[in-house]
Amino acid sequence: MSLSKTIAGSVKELLPDSVFLSLSHRMSVGRFPDLVNPVTFNEKIVYRCLHPDPRFANLTDKLLVRDFVIRTIGEEHLIPLLASPDHFTKDVFDVLPTSFVMKANHGSGYVKVVHDKAETSFEELHALSERWLAANFYRVARERHYEHIKPRIFFEAMLTDQSGNIPADFKIHCFNQVAGKQKAFILHISDRFTPHPRGDFYDEDWNQLDIRIGHYPNSAVPSPRPDNLDEILRNAKQLSANFDYVRVDLYAPDDRIFFGELTFTPGAGVYRLTPDQIDYDWGRMLQAHSPSTGVAASPVNVPR
Repeated sequence: MSLSKTIAGSVKELLPDSVFLSLSHRMSVGRFPDLVNPVTFNEKIVYRCLHPDPRFANLTDKLLVRDFVIRTIGEEHLIPLLASPDHFTKDVFDVLPTSFVMKANHGSGYVKVVHDKAETSFEELHALSERWLAANFYRVARERHYEHIKPRIFFEAMLTDQSGNIPADFKIHCFNQVAGKQKAFILHISDRFTPHPRGDFYDEDWNQLDIRIGHYPNSAVPSPRPDNLDEILRNAKQLSANFDYVRVDLYAPDDRIFFGELTFTPGAGVYRLTPDQIDYDWGRMLQAHSPSTGVAASPVNVPR
């Protein structure tokens, strides 16, 4: 790493959260956010990063959220948990099946897909898990609720469809307005674990929308409408019902539906939405920008 990059990284570490997020928003979205009276979707997500609802940490924790999912839509929608050890040891590795997925509970991107255990080793996975556990994900993008998640390593069953492929990811942006109206936008991520993942937005009737978020390119041809789309949306809306906004990630291989995660601050408010008008349209739907107002204050029992 060059000296200039080292210095730049050190300076970023010293920046207060609000300054760090404001500069990140300016670089990615193209304008400085209004953190006093946020208007756009990304501004309100930045506000959430700095003023998180107390519920966010436990429901973002990929292990603790499982209890909430069981109570809300049922245990059958959880990917089977193979192990969540206090310490990842050789004994834990030895009893894992041939294929599995290793994850960490405290951040984004901590996913290792193991198709064949014979092609890896305990030493390799242990070293990776130690790097994950040592990472303070809060410092990556200053999403403050991540600071309250105790890092854990866990192992899930490999989720595949009937063809043996890892299923597409349904990232469902769920808005619940004060008047009780629910609206969902579906980001369908295909070929996620390939060099060329694609992301396409659809409305609730599976009409493709001219929306892009972040770095995902659109597909040349829209994906077929899922046969169980109504059930996918029903589960997403049940999981999101107590929040003014949350992104609900689900998988739907064949005729099944499995929970992925809840994300309350997608992209930490620095994922550019295209066209830019969508940032303002979504901002109007996310009516409450404070944990003390609107639907965001609705009670929900979360694990402690």
